[in-house]
Amino acid sequence: MSEMRERVLAMFNEWGKEALDLHELFEAGGNDPRARTEVFDTVEQLVKEGLLEERGNDFYALTTKGKRLIK
Repeated sequence: MSEMRERVLAMFNEWGKEALDLHELFEAGGNDPRARTEVFDTVEQLVKEGLLEERGNDFYALTTKGKRLIK
């Protein structure tokens, strides 16, 4: 698993929330605009893979599959 994928998935444990908005997930990339683009692309890929699900209004939550992966 790529480092960015690990960081994005780890954000849910770090924040202790079931769902995070995209702005919170951007923290995985820090202040670098290129890293934030990488976060966005990673989130989209995780949704396609079924590890995250969109909850509307830029919120994302771990799926059951995603939860198993980070434990």
